[in-house]
Amino acid sequence: MAGPTTAERGERQQPKKSGPPRPPLRRRLPRRRTLVLLAVATVVLGTGLGWLLYGSPWLRTEHVSVSGTRVLTPERVRSTARVPLGSALLSVDTDAIEARLRGELPRIDTVEVSRSWPHGITLKVTERVPVLLIEETGESGASAKSGKSDEGEKSDQQGTGDGNNNKARKYVEVDKKGVRFATVSRVPDGAPLLEWDVVRGASARRFGTERLTRAAVDVARDLPAGVARDTRAVKVRSYDSVSLELRGGRTVLWGSAEQGRAKARTLAALMKAAPRARHFDVSVPTAPASSGS
Repeated sequence: MAGPTTAERGERQQPKKSGPPRPPLRRRLPRRRTLVLLAVATVVLGTGLGWLLYGSPWLRTEHVSVSGTRVLTPERVRSTARVPLGSALLSVDTDAIEARLRGELPRIDTVEVSRSWPHGITLKVTERVPVLLIEETGESGASAKSGKSDEGEKSDQQGTGDGNNNKARKYVEVDKKGVRFATVSRVPDGAPLLEWDVVRGASARRFGTERLTRAAVDVARDLPAGVARDTRAVKVRSYDSVSLELRGGRTVLWGSAEQGRAKARTLAALMKAAPRARHFDVSVPTAPASSGS
């Protein structure tokens, strides 16, 4: 008996298709009208947002608030900042305001300029604090490159002064970084006066006035808070011989400006242990001494 023919075998191997034939897949593309609508909506939204931020009356600069002032008045800070009132809040150049304040008011150490939505600019000021005063005179070694005279200061922050003798005197305030930032006519509270007692010799020639002044600033910066309030003068004799004159006739031999923190701790402990002493020596902080009790 003859087997199936080749044609018959081919018909058996072909799978049987069920159901109606599937239409060919078509790639679905967004309609042109949808693209146009999306583009128009984007333009309208961007234009509206731009108008809201820059053109609308709702986000305009209307007021400037100042905080952190101690000696400067808020009015002085505002006038120096020159914030463009009435302009769009987003268009205010905060970096330029910061640079202007720090450049024109040296008493300002740092200032943070920020937007306070929807209508304000905030100026957060940190003022420099004087740790030492340098009297302006025409004498060599005692003169100082003065900072700008601060107008617009709070009058109750100028200190008590020393009476009529201080009216014609000027004092340069120096902060803990050695920055001479302001010239005042009265001695502010809590800042000692730099006094010179420099012996002409190798030490004076080697270190010079500027370096000796920096040493005095470093000593004043490292003083314990309680001692700093009682210090009337920082006396410089040489780089290795700096002393303090305290209220009540007490004195402290500090030595050089090196090991300032260790000397400050030693002095605080020494004053506590010998409260009636008149003279203290912390020039070698590991071997302090007191006398005159």
